[in-house]
Amino acid sequence: MTELNEPHYPEAAQPMPEWPDTAAPATTDPSIAAITAALDGVERLPVSEHEAVYSDLHDALLHALNEEAPDGEGEA
Repeated sequence: MTELNEPHYPEAAQPMPEWPDTAAPATTDPSIAAITAALDGVERLPVSEHEAVYSDLHDALLHALNEEAPDGEGEA
């Protein structure tokens, strides 16, 4: 008798997701580059930890971007 169901291949049922490139974009500001470096390897963390990484990143960028300009010109 011929099987009506196809064989079960569990490894094929869970394809690996294609992660976007998480490399921080190039910046000329070393303090911003240091902050965005926190994104390196975020794809290897459990999803439950992503929120904390992004929240910390947001807060650090907000703080850095609201500091007074180093040359004293312009508004922060």
